[in-house]
Amino acid sequence: MKNNTIFKNFVLFSIFRAFYGTGILVITWLLFQNNDAPLWISPLFLLFSIFFSRLIFKKLKTILKWN
Repeated sequence: MKNNTIFKNFVLFSIFRAFYGTGILVITWLLFQNNDAPLWISPLFLLFSIFFSRLIFKKLKTILKWN
């Protein structure tokens, strides 16, 4: 099972999403709680984070030399 690339990618992605997702939720909550920020900032930030997380994950796989 350790040599299965699909399993390794799944484990790496799960660990990445656990930490990244927690950070995104905290930042979104802080943006939503800020009375000075417009209401549309939080959904826009979440949309941006979807694409940004894919870039970070691809870079992480390159740095770790993951297949």
